[in-house]
Amino acid sequence: MAKVAIVTDSTVCFPQELITSYPITIAPQVLIWGNETFKDSIDIQPTAFYQRLAKASVMPSSSQASPATFEAIYRDLLSKDYQILSVLISQKLSGTIASAVLAKSNIGEDSPIEIVDSYFTAMAMGFQVLEAAKASVQGATLAECKALVEAARMRCGIYLTVETLEFLHRGGRIGGASRFLGTALNIKPIMNVQNGAIAALERVRTRAKSLQRLVELLETEVGKKPLQVSALHANIPADAQYLLDQVQGRLNLTYGGISELSPVIGANVGPGTVGLAYMTG
Repeated sequence: MAKVAIVTDSTVCFPQELITSYPITIAPQVLIWGNETFKDSIDIQPTAFYQRLAKASVMPSSSQASPATFEAIYRDLLSKDYQILSVLISQKLSGTIASAVLAKSNIGEDSPIEIVDSYFTAMAMGFQVLEAAKASVQGATLAECKALVEAARMRCGIYLTVETLEFLHRGGRIGGASRFLGTALNIKPIMNVQNGAIAALERVRTRAKSLQRLVELLETEVGKKPLQVSALHANIPADAQYLLDQVQGRLNLTYGGISELSPVIGANVGPGTVGLAYMTG
């Protein structure tokens, strides 16, 4: 039986302890900073990125992993007799899937490569990737792994709050949250990802209230269902730990962890962003 390798992209922001045992390859997104380019979380790590961002006069931008990057990864895995399942950031947030599709086309449309839109990013995508990876090491077929991801996708979500809407607006990823533009600076937006795009939910007046609402919204949605949660943060680990402590005390967690957002995500949401990525069941 052919082995199945899982390919995702660096916006997955995996905590390292979750990926050491699984056949997962991560395609780096690209961070552009003035005349410099960096492979996301390879050439520049989150801590160094946020330190530089705090002092920067020129703001960074990002670009999706190239078709050449995916083609090189795919060809290497195919040469090792793997079939490939690529689970990638929502195509409403990035052009990454287009790069992967072109890479497959260059290799051959009949090649054993399946490309799936996660509809999410960060660990809401990561939990889907792990579902497939765990199945692959148990001998699941490519079709079975794909079906598991498509089922898991329906049980995933992200709630988040940002310190400022400036980064989402500048990067063109603000989506439905555009209706919050121009509000008072002390208003904190609460958002989630719906149908692959960022959507506005509500506004609250303080940072403390925004953190409380993230937990309340998640609790209302999932109730007592078994739940995997990752508290996400962009250079604000104390707030992520607070969120994790709150959900551990109130929800039925089977996994709880903290994930630092990668430089490419940080360039698009801004420092101070925190959130809860989850999967039920």
